[in-house]
Amino acid sequence: MFIDVVPNGRSAPAVLLRESYREGKRVRKRTLANLSALPPPLIDGLRVLLDGGTVVGRPEEALEIRRALPHGHVSAVLATLRRLDLVRLLDRSASRERDLALALIASRVIAPGSKLATLRALSEETATSSLGHELGLGAIREAEIYAALDWLGGQQERIERALARRHLHDGTLVLYDVSSSYLEGRCCELARQGYSRDHRPDRMQIVYGLLCDRQGRPVAVEVFEGDTADPATLGKQIDTLKRRFGLRHVVLVGDRGMITAARIREELRPAGLDWITSLRAPQIQALAEEGGPLQPSLFDERDMAEITSPAWPDERLVVCRNPDLARERTRKRDVLLAATERDLTRIAAAVRRKHKPLRGQAEIGLAAGAVIDRHKMAKHFEMTITEDSFAWRRNDASIAREARLDGLYVIRTNVPAAAMDAAAAVRAYKDLARVERAFRTLKGIDLQIRPVHHWLAPRVRAHVFLCMLAYYVEWHLREAWAPLLFHEHDAAGAEAERNSPVQAAAVSPATQRKRTTRRTEAGLPVVDYAGLMQHLATLTLNIVAVPKAPDAAFTMLAKPTPLQAAALQRVGATPAVSSSQPG
Repeated sequence: MFIDVVPNGRSAPAVLLRESYREGKRVRKRTLANLSALPPPLIDGLRVLLDGGTVVGRPEEALEIRRALPHGHVSAVLATLRRLDLVRLLDRSASRERDLALALIASRVIAPGSKLATLRALSEETATSSLGHELGLGAIREAEIYAALDWLGGQQERIERALARRHLHDGTLVLYDVSSSYLEGRCCELARQGYSRDHRPDRMQIVYGLLCDRQGRPVAVEVFEGDTADPATLGKQIDTLKRRFGLRHVVLVGDRGMITAARIREELRPAGLDWITSLRAPQIQALAEEGGPLQPSLFDERDMAEITSPAWPDERLVVCRNPDLARERTRKRDVLLAATERDLTRIAAAVRRKHKPLRGQAEIGLAAGAVIDRHKMAKHFEMTITEDSFAWRRNDASIAREARLDGLYVIRTNVPAAAMDAAAAVRAYKDLARVERAFRTLKGIDLQIRPVHHWLAPRVRAHVFLCMLAYYVEWHLREAWAPLLFHEHDAAGAEAERNSPVQAAAVSPATQRKRTTRRTEAGLPVVDYAGLMQHLATLTLNIVAVPKAPDAAFTMLAKPTPLQAAALQRVGATPAVSSSQPG
């Protein structure tokens, strides 16, 4: 027997209970009953019975969902950990510390927070994802979390050597930059008052330097006291590259504040390392003096030229001029000049007013100095201050001298032209933007390296190293998901759109099409990284039980959406539920 739905013209279709029988060599059908008047749920129940199923009571009596844990993002992260072989990288031998350290890394990618917040997210009673369930962590004590962090810190040198073997080799380019993050409290032995990149001068801070390969993959991180100057961190990184990683020759790429003349003379040259950096503005001004090697006529028909100078013997100088950068610097200077004039005019008016005028050379100077310092325009203004007068004017010669060099920057390197031409040197220096992107990710909402709540120096270093490993995982997630995100996913196509490495990074036609249509080539919606992680989290791992057999609980995964399925497939994850640990 079976249920057949027969069209009935403009009326509702007829639902018939029918059976088939054989008459000779023919198979015929006959109607046993008209079920059209029955409620649809009852008809569905009869259909299940006729198909050999069993009809249970009301839905709420059939199954009970005990927990619905966000799971898709966990599955993607654990699959990436497996693909990167990060489990064996931490420790080939299974241990409680290794499993908890793995959970700390994955949790930092999924939902960054304090160690106590991570503990609550992993605990069975307060779990906010399936991570603890998938790793089989069971009950976790607070002391275990901190013990796992300390254990991870003790493995840092060995893990970084393994990452260096994967991503660095003799002759490779190594990107290096530093940043800082503030701490809560004043008891950390690394905490110092210093230049705050977080714009939190009210907090003590730490400084850390990040070594990356040319693609921006993090390889090693070092934590310094919070008042350490950028150039002073370079010696430790040279020791890391030469002694710890065993690299005989690399090209270190750093900004002009990092690789200074003193560091080159005292550290890089003795270590036998090559470098790529840039010149400071006063050094560029010296090159552009009358009769100097840097003249604007060099850029009448090109945007890049290689020059030499006696001030930098045995080095190559690649001068670049970016018209877009020139326009932006001109615009910014005009805005700052106008803002400075406006504020200085107010001070002049305060000096001239009849009621409570501003008086005293010191007081007037302090007010004018605050304005000049705020807008950084001291070199472009000349001021005359007396006890009861204040006058100022623009220094047009200084402004013209600076405007002449708008859009110009100079790359400085000792790498021979036979090994790296001028265009390659410019590209290498501009790759430093990838380290800056790493810092934005580490310090932003993705990984939240700050604020640092730890006080013990080894634990602070372990925390920073944990965040670096989490970024290592996220870097690979972003690379795998690039076609699904607004990111550039066709590097070759983007490079083909650029006529010169001096120009700003171009967008490939494929990426431009994706961003315009908001759809991938497969028709899937394009999202950002955070949005994709949130969407994956809606793929839940459900712990289901039958009320009449409460001990017979089982896990059931929600059906993934097309976007979730594509994202999981790109990182090698399968929709199937797995309760075993990765690796």
